[in-house]
Amino acid sequence: MVRSVDIVSGNLTYVKARVKPHHLALAIGVAFASVTAGSGIAAAAFGFHNYNPVHREVFGNIPGALKVAFYVITPFLIVLGAWNFAQRVKNWERGAPDLRATTGTNVRRRVRDYKAGVIMQTLLRDPAAGIMHALLYYGFLVLLAVTTTLEIDHQLPESLKFLHGGTYQGFSFVGDLAGLAFTVGMLWAVVRRYIQRPYRIRIKTRPEHALILGVLLGLGITGFAAEAFRIALEGRPSYEQWSFVGYPLSALVSGVDAVAGWHQVMWISHVFCFMAFLVMLPVTMLRHMFTSPLNMYLKDRERPKGAMRALPDLMEAEDIETIGASVVEDFTWKQLLDTDSCTMCGRCTAVCPAHATGKPLDPREIVLKTGEVMAATGEHGQVSPPIGTDAEITVSANSLFERISTEELWACTTCRACDEICPVNIEILDKILDMRRYLTLMESDFPSELGSAFRGMENNANPWNMNNGERADWASELDIEVVDPSDPFDHEYLYWVGCAGSFDDKNQKVSEATSKLLRRAGVDFAILGPAEMCTGDSARRSGNEYLFQMLATENINSLNEMGVRKIVTQCPHCFNTLKNEYPQYGGNWEVLHHTQFLEELVESGALDLSEARLEERIVYHDSCYLGRHNDVYMSPRNVIGNLGGVEIVEAPRNGNNGMCCGAGGARMWMEETIGTKVNDERSQELIDTGASRIATACPFCYVMIDDGVKAQGFEEGQIKVADISIHLIEALEATEAQRQSDPDNQGNAVNTD
Repeated sequence: MVRSVDIVSGNLTYVKARVKPHHLALAIGVAFASVTAGSGIAAAAFGFHNYNPVHREVFGNIPGALKVAFYVITPFLIVLGAWNFAQRVKNWERGAPDLRATTGTNVRRRVRDYKAGVIMQTLLRDPAAGIMHALLYYGFLVLLAVTTTLEIDHQLPESLKFLHGGTYQGFSFVGDLAGLAFTVGMLWAVVRRYIQRPYRIRIKTRPEHALILGVLLGLGITGFAAEAFRIALEGRPSYEQWSFVGYPLSALVSGVDAVAGWHQVMWISHVFCFMAFLVMLPVTMLRHMFTSPLNMYLKDRERPKGAMRALPDLMEAEDIETIGASVVEDFTWKQLLDTDSCTMCGRCTAVCPAHATGKPLDPREIVLKTGEVMAATGEHGQVSPPIGTDAEITVSANSLFERISTEELWACTTCRACDEICPVNIEILDKILDMRRYLTLMESDFPSELGSAFRGMENNANPWNMNNGERADWASELDIEVVDPSDPFDHEYLYWVGCAGSFDDKNQKVSEATSKLLRRAGVDFAILGPAEMCTGDSARRSGNEYLFQMLATENINSLNEMGVRKIVTQCPHCFNTLKNEYPQYGGNWEVLHHTQFLEELVESGALDLSEARLEERIVYHDSCYLGRHNDVYMSPRNVIGNLGGVEIVEAPRNGNNGMCCGAGGARMWMEETIGTKVNDERSQELIDTGASRIATACPFCYVMIDDGVKAQGFEEGQIKVADISIHLIEALEATEAQRQSDPDNQGNAVNTD
């Protein structure tokens, strides 16, 4: 009996024997090899020829011995490559199940995601790299199709051959166009890697890359050289002018002595490059030609992208031996496929806020190091890639921590920028969080500062460790109903204030402003007060799954027993947890972030901002958990845009490319002692926009950006940092105050400073 993972359904089964994914990979290789060998045998046996005057003679001027060698060696190399690739697939099979089945509900999304990857939608965010890769990718695919078409025509009897006359001329034009695109793309790649040398590429350039670029560039150059000598050998017939690259080159070589011999040399060189490509394909990063499309297709999953992987109920389960990930087998097969899909492009490195500010984390290295451990502990025990591997890379045991340090893992802010930018949909954040789970729950290996936050959440239901009985004190003068959790909830909305909104001085003002806006709009709402507990976001992101489940269970039971249906919250971390993670344990409600709700209220006319003015320049800082985790980008901007006179400007990094404030992933509770502080760098970027106001939509962002602005030497009031709700209520109240004091000048601009 053996364990087997079906990479289509994700099901784990124990069976005596069955077709496994690596068998399929090997079978496909054998099939291609058989077709290749068979085509050589068929060509020799039937000897079909094309007698049309406008055609190309396949294997023209190539001795019979070379033809035989080609049809013997090529199938062998295809089988060898398939066998090597199958060994990689066997490594994925070591992983745990992952539900990635294609269903009627997700097939359209998967095709859409796959198509977005194939047309290089993500790659083209960096136009230079995107265009270069498009030239390579599409050029190679068309060349492959051209070669396959030529081989098919070669096997057909004369009556069925189609590559002659005008069809052949068009075929020649397409082939040269694809070859030119491919060769230009290769030259561009060489220039980028070895002359321009952008940081994200420079820091990870290996001998492997030089070999790959050399072989592929050689493939393109020798292809044109062989074509030029072939055309020259044929006397440069006029119909070959459609080969718009090869034909002019043939004029340059037509006077060379021994043209036939040079043609054979170039043909052999071209075939050698092709065979070298076949050998390198499964054992170098070139394997991403197969794995990346598969990874792109499997992007869609059974949980929202803002949710962590669900674990069994830890308070009830008795047979769980380990939690989180410490060895390769603890990851899912999809997480292991990720490691073989990485193109080492470094986009994740370039957008990581921790890496940008001098921390030890590099998201790309998390993927590559996991792959190194997987390869080294596999059946053949070899660090991958074998070409140019760093001498210091040693893996002596099946432990992820052989290569990945705890400092790397704890530097992560869980901003999800790496996952969002990856052109092949690698899920890096899941790996980091799974390893944090192991460190925290199995090894008690976490930053000491987190201990205080854990105790606060466990003893007082908040990471500040404040008396939870004081959770509603901020609302004592606002006449807001605090409901009794033992009574049915008879309001339309529950306003989930969150820990920061309840206990942090700055964010208590956000709670007040939001409540006033809801009152103005006539919203029927109430708060839980002392019955509200921390959602457990910081506990879960720091690996303390047990504490998270304890808090989640209490909250879910309480809300379900009360009959709550709709929730509004100002905290994106609470929003994400309530909306995306509590459903894993039975909590299903309609959850809105306060910016989404305010947008609805403004659009419906319930909240009238028609006379509210703010004659100032304002920049909005995107919250990671509102934006990249939940795709809410426009609601905050739309709400601000309803203020008269306001000028909205954008930071260089905004939207799904926005920079983190540095507090996510429980970093709010940890000291930042290495490199530049993330919030300082982000705050400077916001200051440089020239805005007099900075709008946030997250309590952590509010604290971090406000501190960052002050760290740059700005006094209170010079640049107003505040939640969107505060900017709104200030504009409304200032406009109303001016109207009351000067009723004859109601339309005048208002500057609330």
